[in-house]
Amino acid sequence: MLFYYGIARRLPVSYSRYGGPMWKKLRRVCAQNLLAHCGVDTNIEHGAHFDFGDNVWLGNKSDLGVNCEIHGEVHIGDCTFMGPGVGIWTSNHRFDRHDIPIMDQGSYEEQPVYIGSDVWVGARVIILPGVHIGDHSIIGAASVVTKDIPPWSIAVGNPARVIRSRCA
Repeated sequence: MLFYYGIARRLPVSYSRYGGPMWKKLRRVCAQNLLAHCGVDTNIEHGAHFDFGDNVWLGNKSDLGVNCEIHGEVHIGDCTFMGPGVGIWTSNHRFDRHDIPIMDQGSYEEQPVYIGSDVWVGARVIILPGVHIGDHSIIGAASVVTKDIPPWSIAVGNPARVIRSRCA
């Protein structure tokens, strides 16, 4: 863990003119020791953060974008890729009490996030606790995903809503 967060996470991006494929391979090797599952031919970009990683499953040929953040239990299918700055959270702050400050109320119970196979998650998307994103879907840049997205959907906005099907 120290090697990933201390050195590998800070290496240049995989598309760097100087040694990009080498940096990609080094980050993947380091992450394989941290993640619950790290599929073959994955790409973990510069700055990707996933806490201890022991509750993150990353499928074959999937990609965590530059400065991607994963907090909690997340399952990512095969051939799924994320743009830069994607944030995934599996827990949220409590705010139901009025007699104490929000910061003192703790957090709700963790709800895992599931992202299917062949999914494209655009730049700076935020995915909130308990969301399921179906296979073959596209999430538009800067969207905030608060509810499940069915397979073969294109969803955009804040909150994200399905605007059309990829099958049509």
